[in-house]
Order: sequence, then C-alpha cells, then structure tokens
Amino acid sequence: MARYIGPKSKIARKFRDPIFGPDKYLEKKNYPPGQHGNSRRRKTSEYGTQLQAKQKAKYTYGILEKQFRNIFHEASRKKGITGENLLQLIEARLDNVVFRFGISPSRSGARQLVLHRHITVNGKVVNIASYTVKPGDIIGVREKSKSLFVITESLKSNARNFSWLEWDPEKLQGKFLNMPSRDEIPENIQEQLIVELYSK
Repeated sequence: MARYIGPKSKIARKFRDPIFGPDKYLEKKNYPPGQHGNSRRRKTSEYGTQLQAKQKAKYTYGILEKQFRNIFHEASRKKGITGENLLQLIEARLDNVVFRFGISPSRSGARQLVLHRHITVNGKVVNIASYTVKPGDIIGVREKSKSLFVITESLKSNARNFSWLEWDPEKLQGKFLNMPSRDEIPENIQEQLIVELYSK
C-alpha cells in the first residue's frame, strides 16, 4: 500500500476529526463521505472500531502498515504501557519532530524536507523520515536551507510550543528533551484499541 495522496477532507470526514489540520470543508460537512453520510450504516463491530482506531493513527502520522506494525512490536517489547510506548515512538520519528517544531506546516511537508536533505540531527544531514530521535538530540535546518521560503514562512505562522521540545529561533534548531507523556500528546488517538487489535 502506497501513501495516501487523495482528498484529505474525505479522510477527515471519515473519522470526523481534522487529522490533517484545520479543515473548513469538514466543518461544513461533519459526517462520513457517501450519500448523505450513509446514515443507515450498520453498527460498527468491535473489530471494526479497533481497525478504525489504527487507520486513524496511520493517516494522522502518515505511516504505512508495515512500518506501523514494526513500531508496535518495538513498543510491546519496551517496559511500560504498550499504547503509550507506541505513541512515544511515533512522536520521536524525525519527520514528526520537524513538524512539531513548526519547520513545516504538515507532516507530509516535513517528510519531504527530510528526504530532500534539508534537516540535520546533531549537525549531520539525515534523510530518513523514520529516523528515531533520542532525548538530547539537536534537530536543525541545514545551513544552505535556512533561507528556503517554505521553511521561513512555516516558522512565522506555525510557531509551536511543546514541553518535550526546545526551539532556538536564532539558530533554527531545536532540542528533543525527552519522550512526551501521553497527556502531552494532543492527537485524539485511542491507542488502547490499537493494542487490542494487534494482541488478537
């Protein structure tokens, strides 16, 4: 399965949640796509609810099935709550960290910046979007890329502040302080349902 590149509002309507950011179309039509929201749909089964929770997380973070499954297996091997471990590992992906810092207005844009070698980790260019950032790592914009319009405009309008991140606007770099706790992660994801799905 390739990455989804279709209409984002359609997916947001499916989950009734602006998972790709503010969505005026979703506000107007806050019901599932289809003929008038297909109000006569059958009640979703337990499996269906769990699957939907996983799909929502995958679309939100832009992760493919195989990658998502691998992250889950890694989370289940770690000490602590598997669901929280899962979200922490996803939050520590380089593309997500770039997005959280506001270097890009979207996760897909952040992924592109990483792949095009505009991002550094501890002073070295890293072009792997799934690279896992560790506490203490310094993530920055490569010197030659600091004047890129897409980056400067994003930082102007998308300044974000998260307790586990520390941003230096002068150097255009930030520090990944620690793994976020579950209550610090703003995404509306039911990770326990994902754990139940993979535990079957």
